[in-house]
Amino acid sequence: MKNTLIALAVALSVQAGAAALPVPPAPDLSATAYLLLDFNSGTTLAAKDADRRIEPASLTKLMTAYLTFQALKEGRIKMDQQFTVSEKGWRTEGSRMFLDPKKPASVSDMIKGMIVQSGNDACVTLAEAIAGTEETFAGMMNQQAARLGMKNTHFMNSTGLPDPQHYTTARDLGILAAAIIRDFPQHYPIYSMRDFRYNNISQPNRNLLLYRDPQVDGMKTGHTDSAGYCLVASKRDGQRRVLSVVLGTDSDVTRANESARLLGYGMQFFDVPKLFAARQPVSQVKVYKGASNTVPVGFDTDQYVAVAKGASARLQKQVLLKPHLTAPVAAGQVVGSIKLSVDGQPLAELPLKVLTAVPEAGFFGRSVDSVKLWFN
Repeated sequence: MKNTLIALAVALSVQAGAAALPVPPAPDLSATAYLLLDFNSGTTLAAKDADRRIEPASLTKLMTAYLTFQALKEGRIKMDQQFTVSEKGWRTEGSRMFLDPKKPASVSDMIKGMIVQSGNDACVTLAEAIAGTEETFAGMMNQQAARLGMKNTHFMNSTGLPDPQHYTTARDLGILAAAIIRDFPQHYPIYSMRDFRYNNISQPNRNLLLYRDPQVDGMKTGHTDSAGYCLVASKRDGQRRVLSVVLGTDSDVTRANESARLLGYGMQFFDVPKLFAARQPVSQVKVYKGASNTVPVGFDTDQYVAVAKGASARLQKQVLLKPHLTAPVAAGQVVGSIKLSVDGQPLAELPLKVLTAVPEAGFFGRSVDSVKLWFN
């Protein structure tokens, strides 16, 4: 279960005799909106106007990249496959990787041109290669946004060029950034490339944090006159990762500085312990009329929780389970939860699921258990 950290600056602050560090308020950024997300737990650590509709500019290319990676995974395009930029792609205004209409480019090069150089010509060419037209591709972008739970997003193009019906939010961009890292880790290192050379033209990555902080490994910048300067950034320290979305600043330097402040806040004042491993039994539940008398319950994915720095040792867990189940029992069925708290303050509730299916027993077994259930 993905959690949202609410008012933990109060709930998890230092108390008499406690070892946890106080959680100060998040920094007050010079930005239209922002979001700070812990990647492992899915916890929102800080936010301002995170659901405010904004123009995404080139942050749009995060979704263009997601669909490109998906097409690669499904074999609909290949890295070494080559495409020639169309008249529309070649004439698309804004930043570009300078594709040559007389010379085809590989998908591999165009992905780098899209991510590192923010090339609009690369975006249009990839969109047309995958969907036939950019308009059809925009429809695919909206379908994928809905599948990811991006509830306040609508795309009109693959590039982020302004359109009244082209919008998103800081929260939705956080969802998308996390999905890229989670679903396509093999492609994510491209976001840390500091420069890329194509057609004898070298262009630097506009994410200034890549040059300042070795722990920052992505992700994407955006800018138009109407959107301001925007940045989605990721910082990793060991197994921890935090994502920041900073929107509507007044310069490329400001967006980098404010993103650095937000990322530093997340790393400095929070711990994110791993509580449970994926597919490992947390408990057992009694099963009647089944081929097995018990069934293991746990989680589909590793479970983490964000707490104030130093408070991990005082996490309390309360397991709540159904007393028994009756076969057939389906894998993934929710049969209880684990409530988490720190110093008596509720923190999160994680749903416990059945890890393996239990089919019905034979006639004799069902009959015996029917009698047991009658007496119970």
